[in-house]
Amino acid sequence: MNIFKKVLACISFCAISILPQTANAQQLEKLPIVIFGWPSLGAVLPPIIKAHKLDAKQGMDIEFVERTPDAYTAQFNSGEFKVGGSAALLTVGLADLRGVKVAYLFNLFDFYGTIVTSDPQVKSLKDLEGKTLAAARGTTNFVMANWFAAQQGLDMKKVSVVNTATTGLVGYALANRAEGIQVWEPALTTIRTKNPAIRDLDLQIAQQWTKFAGSANVPYLGLAAHIDWIGKNPGTVGKLWQMHKEAADWMQANPEAAAKIITPKGDAESLAGLVALIKANVRLGVNMKWAGDIRKEIEQVYKAGRDIDFLPGNPAASTIYSGK
Repeated sequence: MNIFKKVLACISFCAISILPQTANAQQLEKLPIVIFGWPSLGAVLPPIIKAHKLDAKQGMDIEFVERTPDAYTAQFNSGEFKVGGSAALLTVGLADLRGVKVAYLFNLFDFYGTIVTSDPQVKSLKDLEGKTLAAARGTTNFVMANWFAAQQGLDMKKVSVVNTATTGLVGYALANRAEGIQVWEPALTTIRTKNPAIRDLDLQIAQQWTKFAGSANVPYLGLAAHIDWIGKNPGTVGKLWQMHKEAADWMQANPEAAAKIITPKGDAESLAGLVALIKANVRLGVNMKWAGDIRKEIEQVYKAGRDIDFLPGNPAASTIYSGK
């Protein structure tokens, strides 16, 4: 009988010791965040966050849901997703002007984009006039590239733009299905590893932006959320910042390990290219800043959007989150 009581006591103790862990797991705050699929900047940090359970560390269970650019915009603006992890500034500004009250929380990546070609007849951006350009028209990267190209005299209205999803840009470039392809990282690195002979048509980003805005840094992509959601979840905003900051810091400190997490099925060449991209950070552009700390730079991005008639007006000041 004594042995039997000891066994029961042991079982009871074990059950009690397990209960807090089960309860904690059940208490994780669940949150779906819509992002672009790979290869895109919005798909860089989420795999690291999940692999290292940086969301669980903040008491959260984030579900990163991949969508094409057009579907992303539609489902984020409708409120189906209250938080967007591939939030580009001009998309946020346009949503506000269409009556969708959203705010850019913080910046993850500065802008980098380019137009590449394998056509020997295309030697400058102006040479694209009368030719075909493959692009993801629903992205802010294309809109910003349009602005930079216009500074060098390219009239995009004279270019036949073929719209495709971000994943389709690599295929267009490798198959030479268009005279030009508008791309950004990490897709550009993927293309270069497969076709080293492909050429850039330089958008002169640092030169043109410094002339326009007085700064070489172009805030571009980060996290955004609906303002009503922010009001109900002020503490969650800080958690989102913290997990992304830890993921970005770890990635830059461990580029080889990070590349394998970001692209687990990547071949040796693709992994090497991604490692080099992370180490240099020139084209990847990791630059985490709270939106309120770069308000002037964001307003200049809005101004560029108005200059090319993408934004029909000036987005509200509330689109730039002022908290931390």
